[in-house]
Amino acid sequence: MPMPLKAGARLKSAVSETQVMVVKAPPGEHDLRCGGVEMIAATAPPPAGVALDPAYAGETLIGKRYVNADESLELLCTKGGQGVLSFNGTLLEIKQAKQLPSSD
Repeated sequence: MPMPLKAGARLKSAVSETQVMVVKAPPGEHDLRCGGVEMIAATAPPPAGVALDPAYAGETLIGKRYVNADESLELLCTKGGQGVLSFNGTLLEIKQAKQLPSSD
C-alpha cells in the first residue's frame, strides 16, 4: 500500500532490524520496501506472518545513505539489517560521496 513520505519520518522493516530516516522525498504516495515487504512506521508493531522475500535478500548498512536513480528520494539507514531497500519497485543504491575540490 503506497504511503506519503516526508523528511524526518522514521520507518522500520517488517521483516528485519533495518530502520531508516527519510532525508528527502518526492511528493505523493510511494511504495517503500525492505526485503520485499512494505516498511512500517518506527512505532508500529510488526505484522504477523510476513517473511523476507529471497529475491530481495541482502543487507542494509548502518550509516549509509540510499537514493533512487534521480536522487529525489534519500534515506539514512539508522539501524542495519537484512533485506535490500526498494522504492516503487526499483532497488535503491548507496549514495556515493562527492569528491571535494582540491585546495591547491
